[in-house]
Amino acid sequence: MKNINFVFVYKHLQDKMVKHILTVFLLLPSFLYAQINTERVMTIARNALYFEDYVLSIQYFNQIISVKPYLYEPYFFRGLAKFNLDDYQGAEEDCDAAIDRNPFVVGAYQVRGLARIRQDNYDGAIDDYKSALKYDPENVVLWHNLSLCHMQKNDYQSAKEDLERLLKIAPKNTKAYLMRGEVFLKEKDTIQALRDFDFAITIDRYDPDAWGARAIVCIQQGKYADAEADLNHAIHLSVKNAGNYINRALARFHQNNLRGAMGDYDLALDIDPNNFLGHYNRGLLRAQVGDDNRAIEDFDFVLKMEPDNMMATFNRGLLRAQTGNYRGAISDYSKVIAEYPNFTAGYYHRADARKKIGDRKGAEQDEFKVMKMQIDKRNGATSNNKDVADNAKQSEKDSRTRKKSDKNMDNYRKIVIADDSEIDQKYKSYYRGRVQDRNVTIKPESMYALTYYEKISDVKGTVHFYKYIDALNQSKIFPKPLKITNMEAPLTEEQVKYHFALIDAHTSDIVADDKDAKKRFLRGMDFYLVQDFASSVADFTKAILLDDTFFPAYFMRALVRYKQLEYEKAEAEMDDKGPSVAGEDKSDNHNDVTAVDYNIVKKDLDRVIQLAPDFVYGYYNRANVSSILKDYRGALADYNKAIELNKDFAEAYFNRGLTHIFLGDNKQGISDLSKAGELGIVPAYNIIKRFTQIRE
Repeated sequence: MKNINFVFVYKHLQDKMVKHILTVFLLLPSFLYAQINTERVMTIARNALYFEDYVLSIQYFNQIISVKPYLYEPYFFRGLAKFNLDDYQGAEEDCDAAIDRNPFVVGAYQVRGLARIRQDNYDGAIDDYKSALKYDPENVVLWHNLSLCHMQKNDYQSAKEDLERLLKIAPKNTKAYLMRGEVFLKEKDTIQALRDFDFAITIDRYDPDAWGARAIVCIQQGKYADAEADLNHAIHLSVKNAGNYINRALARFHQNNLRGAMGDYDLALDIDPNNFLGHYNRGLLRAQVGDDNRAIEDFDFVLKMEPDNMMATFNRGLLRAQTGNYRGAISDYSKVIAEYPNFTAGYYHRADARKKIGDRKGAEQDEFKVMKMQIDKRNGATSNNKDVADNAKQSEKDSRTRKKSDKNMDNYRKIVIADDSEIDQKYKSYYRGRVQDRNVTIKPESMYALTYYEKISDVKGTVHFYKYIDALNQSKIFPKPLKITNMEAPLTEEQVKYHFALIDAHTSDIVADDKDAKKRFLRGMDFYLVQDFASSVADFTKAILLDDTFFPAYFMRALVRYKQLEYEKAEAEMDDKGPSVAGEDKSDNHNDVTAVDYNIVKKDLDRVIQLAPDFVYGYYNRANVSSILKDYRGALADYNKAIELNKDFAEAYFNRGLTHIFLGDNKQGISDLSKAGELGIVPAYNIIKRFTQIRE
């Protein structure tokens, strides 16, 4: 049985920390050619970290550490970058260095605690969270993670005490109630667990984890119809969660809805093709309804995952015999008998298969073995199959299901549910791993950029094209073809070195001829890719001065300025909300971002549209800026124009849908979001569900 899917906070911490504790300052391009200016390099490094260019940021932090090894910040931020690259040991070591240099940095304890968790060092993580709480006692994230660590150590009393403190600080924290409910379940207190799950649903009816948690308890209590109803809600809100379909299939199976259960296993396996329970149980149900060949396919898959699974081997043997493959069946039966020499059914079925292929001697031997075992049983002989005795209580408790670890071969036809240990591991993995199936943050799709590198999407396969950009690519002036994308890929270490070398080469070209706008643009692109935004803006500005009709320079200058503003705004929010160093006075640290700043960006996009009125990405980016300025009508006009120019512009539909919702027109907004989902923006479906009333 799958466990409750919690939205654990390590990812929340990453998002909050990475997105809110960094800032962008104006930079000068000369740092690459003069003695290192640590303050300016630190700014570029943090900028790269904020925009998830982790490898590049590490290169910058290395430079600072080599010059000023006594600073704590480069170690801390490098540790954060390493954590995001799954280098948990390296992240812990860098946080050690940061704390040695400044023991009052709350964020360093947070990141080190997470790195220790990822290495199963829960005691170390608990020490870190307790240390951090001395400096920031009302930090919800710290209390949340501390309680989870205590749960992993089965210290349920401490976990409940932590959660009590968390709920005093944040009395409507849904996840805290779900976690406490889980603790009560582990203590076998179903009544208290249900109270917490019910209250979590009361607080947030749009949290699929709350519905899924209550459904688990209903299944345990045998209230299968109630469990199915709760899982319907959970699936409605989180359509890509395989565990909910697995659990609903179990609830439907107990209500004898075999077709519905198989349908749920189908959906679960579409989401998680390697799900053991999905394949095994679907194979059993397919066998029950006579779909033998496809049942064999499921057991084949199970045996690829677990070649020594004797239950699956025996079931496949039965199906092979049913479809006329008697030799294959005999092979499977023989494997099971070798493992379980007292398994009566194995000899019985092998004898039948041997008869079918004319092996009378072998069949007689098996029949004699069956007869002898039956006589021994009547005479009260003790079975050597200790697994039968070990699992007798479980078999009596539930005649239709078995735990995965159950080795009693007499239970081979039973539906499988997860072991308690596997439930704990699943719970642990949600805490530790990346969880994609979460309630998405409602935010617009990103701005479009010109770049050489693009992330690969598993869903969207659109190639963005514009004739002028294609002509530039055909002219071969760029080191790589320019791409139009809003899914920019971070640079690898090799790419970082490559673009630093290009900056040197372009600088030499500019010295030789400083009147060529495209040469300035080329170097501006390289500065942009290595996150040196100020130098990038300077080169794009120079390109515009040299050729005021070259619209790509306006387009990229607008994008870079927009990113600078978003970064400064994030830093200002962090100043208000999140102390990073105990006792730090942040009253003078604000970077105020005003509408005037965004209007400067908008003016560049106005010029792009004037020079290239059919460049759809100019309208789209300007619409995004208008939305930030709360000019929703202006944004709608630009999204409309973008869609008019490109009927399959998924991001424009998505953002226009959000804009309609902001204006209160949910019907039109959902229509646009539906189109965006159809065109490959999967989060649209989650948002649709959140704005569609749940039917009771």
